[in-house]
Amino acid sequence: MKQYIKPDEWCIIEEGFNPSHNQISESLFSIGNGRMGQRANFEENYSGETLQGNYVAGVYYPDKTRVGWWKNGYPDYFAKVLNAANWIGIDVSFDGEQVDLARCKVTDFRRVLNMKEGYLKREATVELSKGRKLAIHSTRFCSIVDDEVGVIRYTLIPQFASKLMLQPYVDADVVNKDSNYDEKFWIDINRNVSSGQGWLIAETKKTGFQVCTGMLVELYINGTKVDFSAKTDSREKYISNTLEVNVNAGDEITLEKFGANLSSENHEKAALGKNCEKVLAAAAKKGFDQMIAEQAKAWEKKWENSDIIIEGDVSAQQGIRFNIFQLHQTYTGEDERLNIGPKGFTGEKYGGSTYWDTEAYCLPFYLSTAPQQVARNLLVYRYKHLQKAIENAAKLGFKNGAALYPMVTMNGEECHNEWEITFEEIHRNGAIAYAIFDYINYTGDEEYLSEYGLEVLIGISRFWAQRVNWSAEKQRYVMLGVTGPNEYENNVNNNWYTLKMAAWTLKYTQEAMAYVKKHDSKKYKELTAAISFDEKKETAQWNDILEKLYFPEDKQRGIFLQQDGFLDKEIIPVKDLSAADRPLNQKWSWDRILRSCYIKQADTLQGIYLFEDEYDLGTIKRNFDFYEPLTVHESSLSPCVHSILAAKLGYEDKAYEMYVRTARLDLDDYNNDTEDGLHITSMAGTWMSVVKGFGGLRVRHGELYLDPFIPGKWKSYTFKIGFKGALLDIRVAKGDISVTNLSEKPVEIYLYGEKRVLESAAVG
Repeated sequence: MKQYIKPDEWCIIEEGFNPSHNQISESLFSIGNGRMGQRANFEENYSGETLQGNYVAGVYYPDKTRVGWWKNGYPDYFAKVLNAANWIGIDVSFDGEQVDLARCKVTDFRRVLNMKEGYLKREATVELSKGRKLAIHSTRFCSIVDDEVGVIRYTLIPQFASKLMLQPYVDADVVNKDSNYDEKFWIDINRNVSSGQGWLIAETKKTGFQVCTGMLVELYINGTKVDFSAKTDSREKYISNTLEVNVNAGDEITLEKFGANLSSENHEKAALGKNCEKVLAAAAKKGFDQMIAEQAKAWEKKWENSDIIIEGDVSAQQGIRFNIFQLHQTYTGEDERLNIGPKGFTGEKYGGSTYWDTEAYCLPFYLSTAPQQVARNLLVYRYKHLQKAIENAAKLGFKNGAALYPMVTMNGEECHNEWEITFEEIHRNGAIAYAIFDYINYTGDEEYLSEYGLEVLIGISRFWAQRVNWSAEKQRYVMLGVTGPNEYENNVNNNWYTLKMAAWTLKYTQEAMAYVKKHDSKKYKELTAAISFDEKKETAQWNDILEKLYFPEDKQRGIFLQQDGFLDKEIIPVKDLSAADRPLNQKWSWDRILRSCYIKQADTLQGIYLFEDEYDLGTIKRNFDFYEPLTVHESSLSPCVHSILAAKLGYEDKAYEMYVRTARLDLDDYNNDTEDGLHITSMAGTWMSVVKGFGGLRVRHGELYLDPFIPGKWKSYTFKIGFKGALLDIRVAKGDISVTNLSEKPVEIYLYGEKRVLESAAVG
């Protein structure tokens, strides 16, 4: 664990330059706007360890799956978000000596991510040869108002006279860190450059996405804008301007660079260049000062309903705001073709693809903090991939419209490159079904079932019905050869969580059918005819499975067993492990991990968290007390679930411990992997830890329940939630809880189980 980030309520602050932390900081200080994102690479050349990263939403490459032994049904490729053209680059040299923080002596360094207003600022003082001192100030942001634009204000203050060369450029000759065979994925299509501006168009191999990346630069000396005539360079995948300026000691030379990324997903290919010029011209006309002011106002609006205010614990406050900030930078919900990658726009690990994380962890955040359409678009994304899910299942031998949603996808096709995940981690189907229920339960949008939801549920239920088989020995239906959420167990039989999700889906699908049949019989008849659904025959099979499905349990301990044979393992609590053994996934062999009792993330407890109302407190306690001590939390998705359950059980210290772990997972580099990118999807779990854990928020049968408590280290905490058109402000302090209705109509809630009617505080 590393703790070099300075505590602050609204900023992420790094003081002093440590090259060994640089790639971690490149992740932490990333900026984005839902349409594109940029790691916190330096504008000037840096020859030290760095992961260059500019990512454009929706653009990916189907990298050939590289495995030693091919298996039938295996995905042909592993989709990955691509490192796109570097738009931030500004090479700098004085009298021919290049500025490079890996080679210069760095005497002062400060980097600040202002989360309140949405920009990154860096200040550094370096010494060049002969002791010449230079100050560097840069401020940049990805505009959420003009979401194809990024802006940089880059200032140099030399304490010596010299000839300065500035070379702003766009470079598409970039690589992905994890590319197979060191392959490059971009093809040069077209370029145009003149003094002060230029663009280049690059196209992805195979997929044929085109991205036009452009720049427009303006020069200021001592605050005065000056005209210049730049030398231009245009070669394959590269354009630049070269500006030469004679400077005196103390001069302030500022280059403002407007960058743009336009994708063929949103523009005709033939118009990309011209449209890029228009976008850049419009940005330059506004100017840096207006654009950063607009950025601050736009972020103020985002924070208005999604901020969580914690009094008395700066570290916890910084952590939750960092998580919320990164969620907003990653996904806006304005484009139903887009989804949320586990690393967002902060790194390449996991390929930038969609996982079950979206439905299981991210949806609740957007349900409560964003317009309803945002959450709906996340579900529509899956509906539009239904036919691909049916094709995915068919490749594995399933029939009759059975749907298996992919573990990893860009376009609905499975593209995960580990067989034990691709074939066996099928619980992701359950998360997608549950998300439909979660959305409708929260919003009351029952029409979604008729329009989209029921067809998805039937496809998933058909899969579950074919995935189980009858065990003559047990006289029960069983589910063999699966991997649950705990990926430290592969190819197990009867994973409890997977069985639970299958059974629940079969039951909920029939409830959904009954609703649609009653309220939109025409739609129901059209749908069942279109998908050849034999209601009587298929539901009879589903109900037989529900009646006879096997669930592993240990009656003596009163717990559900994670899977068959779990108790054959040597049960040794995590606390008895040596610190030198952690994290297991970096210290132990895979064989050793698979034979151990250690759990990567919530598995059985994940199911109890989702369906807690089905179990009494004693059952939840027994399972938590057994499984949590065996859990190493080496998945970012794990601590939040444990925090929520611990809060329910009254384990306040454990709830707080797990909250801090999820809130500061990346800020403190708990798992020694932040350099690969941030854990964006688990950040939604941080929000859940506060709102569902400490706040006790639940929605049962479409009604809102709150059962809050306050961690001992906090003076108070405040959050807002949107619920069925209402907006509530909840403040919890020691001995005092207030819930204010900010909407124009009365709202009914249950507070500590007691029904309350909240009159509007927004009227009059």
